[in-house]
Amino acid sequence: MTSDRGLSRIAVIAVGGNALTGEGQAGTWQELTDNASSMARAISGVLDGGWRVIVVHGNGPQVGALAIQQEEGAHLVPPQPLHLLTAMTQGQLGSILVREIDRLRGPGTATAVVCHVEVDANDPAFGAPTKPIGPFVDAESAPQLAAVRGWVMTEDAGRGYRRVVPSPTPRAVIEVAGIRALLAAGQVVVAGGGGGIPVTYGVGTGPEGVEAVIDKDATAAVLAEALDAAALLLLTAVDAVRLDFGTPSDHPVFELGVVDAEKHLVDGQFPPGSMGPKVAAAIWFVRAGGGVAAITSARLLAATLAGQPCTGTRIVPQGELGTRRR
Repeated sequence: MTSDRGLSRIAVIAVGGNALTGEGQAGTWQELTDNASSMARAISGVLDGGWRVIVVHGNGPQVGALAIQQEEGAHLVPPQPLHLLTAMTQGQLGSILVREIDRLRGPGTATAVVCHVEVDANDPAFGAPTKPIGPFVDAESAPQLAAVRGWVMTEDAGRGYRRVVPSPTPRAVIEVAGIRALLAAGQVVVAGGGGGIPVTYGVGTGPEGVEAVIDKDATAAVLAEALDAAALLLLTAVDAVRLDFGTPSDHPVFELGVVDAEKHLVDGQFPPGSMGPKVAAAIWFVRAGGGVAAITSARLLAATLAGQPCTGTRIVPQGELGTRRR
């Protein structure tokens, strides 16, 4: 791991695309702005704790909506490939987040960076699409979209059907040196948006964009490890991770050792379409030598990071269980 101890107490915060276009919302500019304002307030709380902050945002709803616009307008202008749609949503959502952070913290506080992320061209994910993007549709519309547009459609979390695309594992964030320099300059950095623009490198060739959307939690973990961050904070719609969800023994868990978290993940406690990727990213970060990983809601973000009891879920090295501040 490359050391960045001179940039003490770096926190990487992962904000979901679903947090920026909420359930039941159409994704209007005003909705995006209002939701980003809530995220900015949570981020500001972390800054108040003396942390340097990187924000990685998702783009599932937004990139899927943009893909539909591309398809519908294809008779007027040429549609762009999926990796460029991720670049477009990086600009869109990065701008909105930067403006809302600056509104709270002052002009020029935050900077958004267009980021490319290296993936393996032979990643098996290219043959098994799993990443949901775009809006939910009903069971009648899903097969029609699959037939007309060649999309792979799947049921998502009991809320309807969505298009799924390949989601390869991120290997490295290409612009990490620039991100490091911005952190050193005191900037809040919005980076790795939408999981980053996926690129591959062939022998003797430069980066080539590929048709995929990388999971933003996985990219956040890779970026946190590269910058020697002390905390990886994964925002979600619930306050804490729950075990035995939907059963009579359903209960929140506020601290998990990494070994226990791995066991619960393997046992199927965390669905692959919702909590699974967050827990997997947290485990990877802690296993890579990172500090603490936390999964919680925006409203409890600062409190969970500070170790306040009964807030969000912290995943820690197994030997550090029970050491959180009380």
